[in-house]
Amino acid sequence: MQPDPTPIRSLLFVPANRPDRMQKALRSEADGVVFDLESAIPRGTAAESRDCVRQALEAHTPDQAAIFVRVSAVGTADFAPDLEACLHPSLTAVMLPQVTDPEEVIITNSALEGTEIRIMPLVETASAVRQAYELATASERVAYMGGATGRHGDLGRSVGFQWTPEGTETLYLRQKVLIDVRSAGVPNPLSGLWGTVDDLDGLTRFAHQTRQLGYEGMMIIHPTHIPIVNQAFSPTPEEIEGWRRLIAAIEEAEAQGIGAFRYEGRLIDHAHLLTAQQNLSRASKLGLI
Repeated sequence: MQPDPTPIRSLLFVPANRPDRMQKALRSEADGVVFDLESAIPRGTAAESRDCVRQALEAHTPDQAAIFVRVSAVGTADFAPDLEACLHPSLTAVMLPQVTDPEEVIITNSALEGTEIRIMPLVETASAVRQAYELATASERVAYMGGATGRHGDLGRSVGFQWTPEGTETLYLRQKVLIDVRSAGVPNPLSGLWGTVDDLDGLTRFAHQTRQLGYEGMMIIHPTHIPIVNQAFSPTPEEIEGWRRLIAAIEEAEAQGIGAFRYEGRLIDHAHLLTAQQNLSRASKLGLI
């Protein structure tokens, strides 16, 4: 596997039976798009939808958004044909719904042998929250994963929480899963969703809170959410310049045999150097440097 997966801030869901929307999403500013074969297509259209996914993968170009495909759950009759339809070099990751056991990730990993395709297990049940670390460590292909929340969605039904715009009822769920996936070495934790399409102020607050928790990006459901989410998960030019100055100051101090010292009103040391370097590396991967 390649060491660094494609960095994703915004991951936009699109029904896999709508070629017009699929192509529009690929040309958008979203870092990634999810062609949804699992829950966003009408019954009886699976075969046609798989054809749409295949055609989009074959026509995909490097300047377009990365492609994820949400396949049907492992163990269902549709899992194998869904997976077969999307096995293509243009596919960045397979998104697994309703995961309840690490064996489902292992089965998918085996089916992807010989490819560079990643896996994103969705945390949609209380069981998945409980086993998030085990799911994240079931395959080295797991590069995207995190605690999700949606109004009246699968996780809400499983856990029983009552959704609020403030998100306090899901704060522990998102934090718990984040710690699990970070400790498992998952490089690009993703959370979400913000299900109220027109409440952009609420989305802005939720996106910034999600970034502050430590996530790298969010799953989203509408194109109008893309710029807000990209902005929330992107360092500003001022932050980038601040990290550069900090690195220079620490390197100069260490060259003089100085460890911890006062800098712009703060006490800093080598740990701050490592953090600034990591932040600059992420900004570079996002194409901001």
